[in-house]
Amino acid sequence: MRNPSILRSVNVTRYVSPLREGGSMPAIAEADDEFLYVVKFRGAGQGSKALIAEIIGGELARFLGFSVPEIVYVNLDEAFGRTEPDEEIQDLLKASVGLNLGLHYLSGSITYDPAVVNVDPKLASQIVWLDCLLTNMDRTPRNTNMLMWHKELWLIDHGACLYFHHNLGNWEEQAIKPFTLIKDHVLLPQATLLEEVDQAFKSLLNEEVINSIVALIPDEFLINESTVETAEEMRAIYARFLLLRTDNSHTFINEANNARATII
Repeated sequence: MRNPSILRSVNVTRYVSPLREGGSMPAIAEADDEFLYVVKFRGAGQGSKALIAEIIGGELARFLGFSVPEIVYVNLDEAFGRTEPDEEIQDLLKASVGLNLGLHYLSGSITYDPAVVNVDPKLASQIVWLDCLLTNMDRTPRNTNMLMWHKELWLIDHGACLYFHHNLGNWEEQAIKPFTLIKDHVLLPQATLLEEVDQAFKSLLNEEVINSIVALIPDEFLINESTVETAEEMRAIYARFLLLRTDNSHTFINEANNARATII
């Protein structure tokens, strides 16, 4: 397990190519450290909330021992998009000036294919548990959001997690609800060790760990004109949501086991 720490910051130096997936339009870009990153832009459809989910989901996964690409803060200069010929991309870059998020580009990786790669029950159970905690709707056979790289399974793209933050009115109620969409999880059939994983992961995810991960979210991502919460109040909501959900994990474990029973 790796303790959370401050994320590195890089500056975009070259826009390489768009990744036209869904509505977020991430891109491969080169930074001033000469590495390539998949950049998630603050000016995209889901705005900063997708970047917040990416930080929390990715760093929680990393802490629990999963392979996750390095996450970095990405700075975008206001002059960067002026020469971009594609108007849609130019608008996205203009709306994303300042702080964004990047994930180290895993060059040569291939999309996980359940028909080709067998995931053992323990790892499958660990991933299902994590996605239940994060309410991750994006690990389905249609869109696995997992890559094979150097013969290891890597978890990517947690931007659709924590969908409670799109409607904060009943966040405490949502924290203790089962995750019904787990029935569509690509690894659910192999997830036979959820109770064992539940005990192990709950012993690791204490308040100190969760607070340290939530502390990685920059103020710029948390300030939202449509809410009255300060950045610190919003961090407290994210931390409390995760702690409540961890404490009540039996609800999503039962849901997952019941869903699995219907498909085997």
